[in-house]
Amino acid sequence: MDEKKVVLGLSGGVDSAVAAKRLRDQGFEVYGVYLDITDEDGVDAAKRAASELNIPLEILDIRDKLEHHVCAPFAASYLAGKTPLPCAVCNPTVKFPALLDAADRIGAKWVATGHYARTDMDEQGRARLLRGEHTNDQSYLLSRLTQEQLQRVIFPLGDYKKTETRAQAEENHLSATDRPDSMEI
Repeated sequence: MDEKKVVLGLSGGVDSAVAAKRLRDQGFEVYGVYLDITDEDGVDAAKRAASELNIPLEILDIRDKLEHHVCAPFAASYLAGKTPLPCAVCNPTVKFPALLDAADRIGAKWVATGHYARTDMDEQGRARLLRGEHTNDQSYLLSRLTQEQLQRVIFPLGDYKKTETRAQAEENHLSATDRPDSMEI
């Protein structure tokens, strides 16, 4: 696997666009992957971001896996009076497996997303998930990632505030600068 290749979950939003820019600035060869759930605006935004950043983009249809592993269980849980957290289920069962499969296909060692979290390795060589910058930490959404997944993940935004990310997007004239934040469900 190539240490300098990374597959980035590219949604077309400001976080993933700036994550792509930061990875390229660090010398990575970035490959964008848009995880399609039938959001035409999202597909167009991802294509625009990939074009602006001059990175290849693959569009993967994840609708069936999302429905099976996330949406149906979410609805059942909600109807049962529980408070589900679908992103915590989606990340280890749908999103990261899809990104890792794409990385394996092209020989990339790494996958990355625009989440505000960090990783490092402990003394035994195990990957640890750490909080992102405190004002916008998203580590709780990633808490169910497996050890194998964490060992291959890069979170380029983990040490930054959202305001810094938006400022960098504006400095680089990225169209994602003014896109609203994702609210998932």
